[in-house]
Amino acid sequence: MSTIEGRPPANAPGTTSETPSDPGALADRYAATRGLSLDLTAPLTDEDCCVQSQPCCSPTKWHLGHTTWFFERFILLDALGQRPHDERYEFLFNSYYNALGERQPRACRGLLTRPSRSEVVEFRESVDERLTAALRRGDVPESAMPALELGLNHEQQHQELLLMDIKHLLSCSPLDLAYCRDEPEARPATRLGWVGFEGGLRSIGTTFGHDPTIYDNECPVHRVYLEPFEIADRLITNGDYADFIADGGYERPEFWLDMGWTHVQQHGWTKPAYWCEADGRWHEFSLRGRHPLCDTEPVCHVSYFEADAYARWAGARLPTEFELEAAQLEHPQTRGTMLEDRRFHPGHVGEPDEHSGRPRQLVGDCWEWTSSSYGPYPGFACPKGAVGEYNGKFMCNQYVLRGG
Repeated sequence: MSTIEGRPPANAPGTTSETPSDPGALADRYAATRGLSLDLTAPLTDEDCCVQSQPCCSPTKWHLGHTTWFFERFILLDALGQRPHDERYEFLFNSYYNALGERQPRACRGLLTRPSRSEVVEFRESVDERLTAALRRGDVPESAMPALELGLNHEQQHQELLLMDIKHLLSCSPLDLAYCRDEPEARPATRLGWVGFEGGLRSIGTTFGHDPTIYDNECPVHRVYLEPFEIADRLITNGDYADFIADGGYERPEFWLDMGWTHVQQHGWTKPAYWCEADGRWHEFSLRGRHPLCDTEPVCHVSYFEADAYARWAGARLPTEFELEAAQLEHPQTRGTMLEDRRFHPGHVGEPDEHSGRPRQLVGDCWEWTSSSYGPYPGFACPKGAVGEYNGKFMCNQYVLRGG
């Protein structure tokens, strides 16, 4: 399965927040964001935090160290001229910034038995103490604020990654482990509706510097022409996808892109990741452990090829990223399950309002595949310096995700 890249909905409410001008408020926001990462590790043992279950995952301990390195490198060292907490961490916790030197290979992060979890937490405390003090004194220059905002969003991205990587790690155990034990909420299935949108010229993207919460890959503003289109008013559910499987979806090449069909044959795909059959029915592993599949929850952990094949089977297609952005901008109040809800799994969707003509799920719950290649917008330019490697150098051989 190829790697993927996502774009958040441009200027979508609830996905970012403005940088406050009050230094105390900014320091409080920094502390709350950083504190949540440690809160998310509370159910884990030291051993849980050290193991890397596959090359594309990272140990929890590495996530905690890397996000700390980001603030130390781009704020404390580059902007304030301070010394690093430990010079060796420059190598250990650099992720992919070639301009900043060599680094621990990604597939070998699980070999880092040291520093210990407690030493990584000590590293975090050192950086947090120094940066919080600088923020409260007003010592962080205005020129460093974009990097600080990016660091906060980067921390939130790694909170999602941390949970996703722990999910894979726990799923590898034969001990029926769970991160949390809340039960799925049984609700009746809701029918799938469609929301129509007019075609025409649409403005896509935003202007760098206009809003401190945007990413460089959302820039600049440009126009695209859209034909009239419709988008389903909710996400595809486990029950929907089980119908695709029951109809021979993984056995019928007419639904699959050639490369996707090759993956089906080579890797023996027959179901989404984390699904298994037991006692004559589907079960799913989530952060709440292994449990009978809830038909009304959104299907997740399907590849681009699987999402595309399902859409063809259903007589539809994947939307473009520009169609999804247009839909999100037209219905900005649509919000699904977010990390703040502490459910740690996509949620149900309510019954449709026959008269609203509005989508019920656009932001939250799941990342949504689009048919758009991940490339630069017209006029895109990477920021100068190492931070310019954050997005620009990955604009190749990937498809865009939206909405998560």
